[in-house]
Amino acid sequence: MGISHYIKEIGRGARGAKALERAQAADLFGQILDCGVSDLETGAFCIAMRIKGETLEEMSGFLDATHARIARFQSDGPPVVVLPSYNGARKLPVLTPLLALLLAREGLPVLLHGMRTEARRVLASDVLAALGIAPASAPRTLAAGEVAHIETRHLHPGLARLLAVREVIGLRNPAHSVVKLINPAGPDALVISSYTHPEYFETLAATYAALGMSGLLSRGLEGEVACDPRRWPRYDGFVRGSHQLLQEQGAGTVPEVPGLPTEIDITTTARYTQQVLDGRLPVPEALAAQARFILRIARQVTPEPATP
Repeated sequence: MGISHYIKEIGRGARGAKALERAQAADLFGQILDCGVSDLETGAFCIAMRIKGETLEEMSGFLDATHARIARFQSDGPPVVVLPSYNGARKLPVLTPLLALLLAREGLPVLLHGMRTEARRVLASDVLAALGIAPASAPRTLAAGEVAHIETRHLHPGLARLLAVREVIGLRNPAHSVVKLINPAGPDALVISSYTHPEYFETLAATYAALGMSGLLSRGLEGEVACDPRRWPRYDGFVRGSHQLLQEQGAGTVPEVPGLPTEIDITTTARYTQQVLDGRLPVPEALAAQARFILRIARQVTPEPATP
């Protein structure tokens, strides 16, 4: 069918571009994911959307198309906690593996998905592998207290291909927003997402509500979902689309995080993560609070049965 008629609508510049309806956006994104369009059309889509920006209807449609195609994990117990991880460490150690393992220690199954989208950064998946957790190559059922991680190409190769377009044209595209919100698990899964710029909060929060998603939304650290251990961000929770403000943003910065290394390499980060889990170093207070908020949402999604 082709997507030229969609590009004609979205590609008229910041002032002249028209937003797509949800069904149109789903059709457009689905054709791209299925690799049914040319590289030229894909590039035109990426540039046009970068200039125009995504609306709620378009983001919902992009997610509709993705969820209709991606492979999914399951849980035989509590809801799966989904942690997207695509940025890695640049200045501070990547703490997403530690967050995942802290949640697993509380009995939650955790799924981390991602791929390299930034050159020369230390990835969360590298740290998990260094801790002895091998990457999965296909979806499966997760046990309570288990951490799994998988590359995006195993969830859907077309989505990974679209993310990789950034290496060619040097710009992010809607796929980078989509992967922050996809749910490659069951309907009760908790999707943990983050934003780096405040203007993205409204779109992300509206998407949680529109799609009836559960999870936690906060300001991330260098694009990762784990919080900055030096600060107290605002936390917004969602239970099947219903919003609740869990914590207002705190003022100031912690001058020192005990034990947090200055090096960000894989070995040092893995060692630090293990030392925290073993109790030899304290859990950063901000990260412990983030884990508690995720646990609170998980209990609301699957409340304990009433005692007879």
